Amino acid sequence: MPKTDLTDLEQTLGVTFQNKDTLQQALVHRSYLNEHPDFRLGHNERLEFLGDAVLELVVTEHLYLNYENPEGELTNWRAALVNAEMLAELCAKLEIEPYLHLSRGESKDAGSKARKYILANAFEAIIGAIYIDQAWDGAKKFIHARVLSELDRVLKDRLFVDPKSRFQEAAQEHANVTPSYKVISETGPDHAKEFVVGVFLGKEQVATGTGMSKQEAQVAAAQAGIEAKGW
Repeated sequence: MPKTDLTDLEQTLGVTFQNKDTLQQALVHRSYLNEHPDFRLGHNERLEFLGDAVLELVVTEHLYLNYENPEGELTNWRAALVNAEMLAELCAKLEIEPYLHLSRGESKDAGSKARKYILANAFEAIIGAIYIDQAWDGAKKFIHARVLSELDRVLKDRLFVDPKSRFQEAAQEHANVTPSYKVISETGPDHAKEFVVGVFLGKEQVATGTGMSKQEAQVAAAQAGIEAKGW
């Protein structure tokens, strides 16, 4: 059962809602309503739609006002701050997951790729809820505190560069080797295949990654390789 007393969550978010139902709705996944059709609130997808736009505008405004870099660079920095990986990570940091209203099936699916997107979407829905409840200034304050605070790390760790490029740069710098990728397995029907790809430095298999396409699996393998090597 999800936590329903939102007091601790409000404290963690740093936002006291005038209308608690707005925050509550941000935590309701569509799957929950399939099992609880009489639940008094709707799902969070409209709030997510709103929050996504608010998040992108606040981040864009901040980058525009504070950095004179070319548009392409700022676009990459923004993407690193607002992608599903980052938002799911921020959602986990704020310990939002125990408050999510999910179906029984989704509740058991912890750690999956689908769960990552549910967490990222919930984070955007919470931004939407803050915007509805606290207007632009409230949403902007939250985004600066929780998202833009990650910009230094994004720049320092070059998270705005895609993992394959980052791993290749690091491999050439540390081992003077260009990584290679090999499909280790593929399972499932043609319309829903899952690929496991290994990333290699010479003959050494550094890590593996999983994805619904070879490219997606390679990116996951490269990210795992960065973590495995501590690069």
